[in-house]
Amino acid sequence: MAAVRVVLVDDHPVVRAGLRALIDSQSDLEVVGDADGVDAAERVVRREAPDVVLMDLNLGAGPGGVEVTAVLRSLPSPPRVLVLTTYDTESDILAALDAGATGYLLKDAPPQELFAGIRATARGETVLAPSVAATLVRRASSPGPVLTEREVEVLELLSRGMANKEMARELFVSEATVKSHLSHIYSKLGVDTRAGAVAAAIEQRVIRR
Repeated sequence: MAAVRVVLVDDHPVVRAGLRALIDSQSDLEVVGDADGVDAAERVVRREAPDVVLMDLNLGAGPGGVEVTAVLRSLPSPPRVLVLTTYDTESDILAALDAGATGYLLKDAPPQELFAGIRATARGETVLAPSVAATLVRRASSPGPVLTEREVEVLELLSRGMANKEMARELFVSEATVKSHLSHIYSKLGVDTRAGAVAAAIEQRVIRR
């Protein structure tokens, strides 16, 4: 039986080298290429036609793994994408899955879990780290209101210490719109301060720490 063909997308050469050595140790898995960003990823995927792309989410200054996933999934013969990252926030998970990722694993996964995840992804199965699955179940079963994508963006800017005027400029909206978003966020999270909103969002894994 032919080996599962894998392409690695990560902006750190040492990480790519380590993953290549690890994956190539399995007789039924083969790394056929690697890339550090969107352009290189598209080139190598078009050239090698891999079964699985192992995708990091943080790719430095260029487009992130979510954007690269969307680009690869839009190709005429799209590969299956398995996210391998350090981030397990709700917003990262949902964005990756919405972009077309088949699965989502964390970089602290044991090697055997990674190997099994690659094989399952190649078969078209959904692969989720336990904490990722728990986040999705919690979101699906939560009786409370769900934060919108724009509200999550506001929270992320809030966590960086931005004032309303700065957030309005960053999001290309008015200060009044920012205040409205904050009011909705406070209500949904059950808080009444900016610091409380950030703390609650981090605790609930809505945004990164």
